Formats: sequence, C-alpha cells, structure tokens
Amino acid sequence: MSHFLAAVGIYGALAYSVAQRTRELGIRLAMGSTPEDVFRLVVSQGFKVIGLGLVLGVVTALGVTGLLQSLLFGIQSTDIRVMTAVAVTLGVVGLVACVVPARRATKVDLVSALTYQ
Repeated sequence: MSHFLAAVGIYGALAYSVAQRTRELGIRLAMGSTPEDVFRLVVSQGFKVIGLGLVLGVVTALGVTGLLQSLLFGIQSTDIRVMTAVAVTLGVVGLVACVVPARRATKVDLVSALTYQ
C-alpha cells in the first residue's frame, strides 16, 4: 500500500510540475526545440529529483536503524535486499512518473500554451 501511495505522490508532483511549465515548454517548442528535446528535459529533471530522493531516503534509513530495529520483525534494519528492493521499486515508479508527464509535455498545443490565461 505504501508503494502505491509513493507512486501516486511522485506522479502527482511531477505532473503538477510539468503542468505549471506548460507555457515555458510551449515557448521552447515554438522556438525550435523538438519534442524529443522537451521529453529529455522533463525526464532528466525528474530523474534528478528522484535520484536525490532515493539517496536521501537510503541515508536517512541507515541513520535511523536503531529506532527502526524495534519495529521490524524477521529482518535486520540494515537488510540490503530490502533496501535495494524498495529503491528499485521507487526508481521504476519514478521512471513511469517521469515518462507520462514528459510525453504529455511533447504534445502541448502551442496556441493555447502561448495565449495569456
């Protein structure tokens, strides 16, 4: 269940970020950027955020192992397999969460993006 909530949160944050930048992305497309350039821009910026979140999450998890040990049953608080599985799962979710808004950004209607709203 928590993976689902993380997926929804990551997707929501990235989709909102792309939606806020619709005008900028429309201008980039109007000035000659290709849809592939815009796609790469959105995905690379999303990966930077996701990578930073994964690194901070692992460091924080390792930092609070003493507190977590009393809450865990059947595994060690520093179990590499569990941390790797969680990081990989959230990384894949992050990839999907980046690709969907990035594909949407490549299909921005230039007229509606450039008109004042």
